[in-house]
Amino acid sequence: MSKPLVEVYARKDCLLCCMAKKSKCTLCHEARDIITRVNIEVPFQLKEVDIRASEELQRTYEEAIPTIFINGKKVFKFKVNEFEFRKKVKNEIIKAGIMKLWNKKQHYS
Repeated sequence: MSKPLVEVYARKDCLLCCMAKKSKCTLCHEARDIITRVNIEVPFQLKEVDIRASEELQRTYEEAIPTIFINGKKVFKFKVNEFEFRKKVKNEIIKAGIMKLWNKKQHYS
């Protein structure tokens, strides 16, 4: 079974979004909680990307955190729906399995 790669683009400290709303922002924390919960039952690789790592990342995602990618495809921005996230990760696992079988079949043909 091939594990999909889930990337979370956010700020580690969420300071910017807290200041903008004058209250505690929970979007990044909620997204991380959902992703962690799903990862317990559905295996995938997780990569957290702090947008402060480069000016380009900050410029691109500063107004759109958290942004979630699965295997390089943007799937969520701001809010993560747990049911949909679980479904999308499982679909990527199924696609990887089908591709593996297809490649094996092509190799033996």
